[in-house]
Amino acid sequence: MEIFKDIKKFKNRRKEIKKTVGFVPTMGALHEGHLSLIKKSKLENEITIVSIFVNPTQFNDKNDLKKYPRPLKKDIKLLSDEKVDILITPSYEEIYPDGYRYKLTETDFSKKLCGKFRPGHFDGVLTVVMKLFNIVKPDKAYFGEKDYQQYVLIKEMAKAFFLDIEIVACPTVREPDGLAKSSRNLLLNPKERKKASLIFETMVKNISDESVKKILNENGFKVEYVETINDRRFVAAKLGNVRLIDNIKISRRKE
Repeated sequence: MEIFKDIKKFKNRRKEIKKTVGFVPTMGALHEGHLSLIKKSKLENEITIVSIFVNPTQFNDKNDLKKYPRPLKKDIKLLSDEKVDILITPSYEEIYPDGYRYKLTETDFSKKLCGKFRPGHFDGVLTVVMKLFNIVKPDKAYFGEKDYQQYVLIKEMAKAFFLDIEIVACPTVREPDGLAKSSRNLLLNPKERKKASLIFETMVKNISDESVKKILNENGFKVEYVETINDRRFVAAKLGNVRLIDNIKISRRKE
């Protein structure tokens, strides 16, 4: 596996690649969810490129950024074992030579759900993804459905800016108890980790959004939202200091 920290060196290498390229952007702390994206990319493309960059501009809470896990050596081994072709690990200065003076803003869906509770979050997400797309120039890019709002915004951004990139959604990978795989799960203590599965257990029930919210609040979660849009139910809740999100496709629900 080739590893690049320097964007200019990577871009010179990218010019040499004439094969189809799949891209998986990550913030590291890799788990089976990330690996499922990589496996799909490897099936569908001749070259798979992964990025690891903990993006400060999408964190509206500085403490959240500070606590975010960064097991880079472990991540590199996982990627090497998966036979990823290229890994890029740029610095903040490399990604934001402008100091984040220029940013992308979506004015509708990004203000709802997570965007309502994390001001500026999706500006940071869309900006960094656009930068990475311009650097990597992939044919396809892979995103997990766990962050479904993010996936929709990136897919619509690519369409709005006429990017010749296919945005591919991959199913959420779950623990045996239903908890969605997430890098943030590493921050849960054992008691919280056991309780966390209640999110999935409750949201799949044929009950109203308000009933889901009530059950979670009564069990020690601090619920930010439970909301169904079209045929998908979205949940965000804090357990201790850890913010967890999930969503599922549903066919029916009671009001």
